Amino acid sequence: MTTISNFIEKNFLHFNAAALVDAAKAYKAHLADNGKMMITLAGAMSTAELGISLAEMIRQDKVDIISCTGANLEEDIMNLVAHNHYKRVPNYRDLSPEDEWQLLENGFNRVTDTCIPEEEAFRRIQKHIFQRWKKANDSGERYFPHEFMYQMLLAGDLEEYYEIDPKNSWMLAAAEKGLPIVCPGWEDSTMGNIFASYCIKQEIKPTTMKSGIEYMMWLANWYTENSTGKGVGFFQIGGGIAGDFPICVVPMLYQDLEREDTPFWSYFCQISDSTTSYGSYSGAVPNEKITWGKLDKNTPRFIVESDASIVAPLMFAYILEQ
Repeated sequence: MTTISNFIEKNFLHFNAAALVDAAKAYKAHLADNGKMMITLAGAMSTAELGISLAEMIRQDKVDIISCTGANLEEDIMNLVAHNHYKRVPNYRDLSPEDEWQLLENGFNRVTDTCIPEEEAFRRIQKHIFQRWKKANDSGERYFPHEFMYQMLLAGDLEEYYEIDPKNSWMLAAAEKGLPIVCPGWEDSTMGNIFASYCIKQEIKPTTMKSGIEYMMWLANWYTENSTGKGVGFFQIGGGIAGDFPICVVPMLYQDLEREDTPFWSYFCQISDSTTSYGSYSGAVPNEKITWGKLDKNTPRFIVESDASIVAPLMFAYILEQ
C-alpha cells in the first residue's frame, strides 16, 4: 500500500472519514468484478481543479462515463488555457458589493475564492468553438456539446494557450480516451449562452447542437449495452442535474419503455455537503432512491457528507493506489 492510501487506512476510522474508506473500497471491488462506473460532476469541480486527480482516473480506466454540467465541461478547458490569469481571493467572505463590482470591472467572475478571467478564459475558447459550430452548421452536421469540445481539443486548436500541464486536464484526458459524456442542461453554461447569442443573430441554427433529450436517448442505449454482468455504478459528486438526469435512465427504461429486465444501478456513492431537509433531493439519503426505482434494496450505498473538493481527490488517490 502506498503513501496516501496508507495514511487513509491508518487515520480514517470513524464518521465521514470511515464512510470515505468504505465507499472507496466498494468502488475498487466493483471495478475488480468487471463493473462499469459513471462519475457525475456538479458544482464547480473543474474550477476546483479536480482534473489533477480525475484525469488520471480516466487514463487508468477507473471511470467509464461522465455526466457533468455545462460549467464543468467548459471550466476545465478554461483552466487549461488561462490558469495563470486566474485570481485567488482568500478573504472572499469579507468582500463588499463594491469589491465585487471592481472584480467585474477588471474582467473577473468569482466562484467562491477563485476568480475566472473572462477575456483569457471565455474568449480564447469562444473563437475556436465558434468555428467548430459554424462548420457543422454550414455542412448540416449535428453534434453533442462535448463532441464539439473534443474536436477542438484533439485538433490542438488551443495548444498555444496551454498554461498548465495538459495531463491535469480531465477533458483532454477524456477526449484522448474517447470517454462517453452526457452533459444535461448544457444551455445553462457560458458556452450555452454564447451559442444562444449566435442563434439569436441567426448565424447558427439551434438544431446544430444535439439536445438533452438526445443525450437521454443515447444514454438509454449505452446503459442497456453496459449494464450486463456486474452492472454500472454511480459515483455522484455534488447534487443537481449532473446526477439527477442520468440516474433516471433506469426507471425510464423499465417503467416508461417497459423493459422490466433493466438492472438497477449496482453501486451508489454521493459526496455532498447538502444536508437532509424537507424536499431537498440533493440532500436526500440514498435509501430514498430505492422508492424511485433507481437503486435496488441490495445496492451498496454510501454518502460522504463533506466537501467534495477534499473528499474526491482522496478517494481517487485510494482507488488509484497512490
